[in-house]
Amino acid sequence: MSFVSAFGRFWWDFVVGDDWRAAAGVIAGIAATVMLAHASVAAWWLLPPVVVAVLYVSLRRATRADAA
Repeated sequence: MSFVSAFGRFWWDFVVGDDWRAAAGVIAGIAATVMLAHASVAAWWLLPPVVVAVLYVSLRRATRADAA
């Protein structure tokens, strides 16, 4: 059982890491891309701006936390 627990903790730390908001934003972007693709819309363009926006917000929040 400890192997399963360690495996789960590894993947949680790998995907979520230090900022759960960034992981949630990327997952929301992937979900929106899937929904658009399912609706027969060319959705390849959606994920790159979502990742850039999530990265911007995450870095802005981190630099504000360091300055305070």
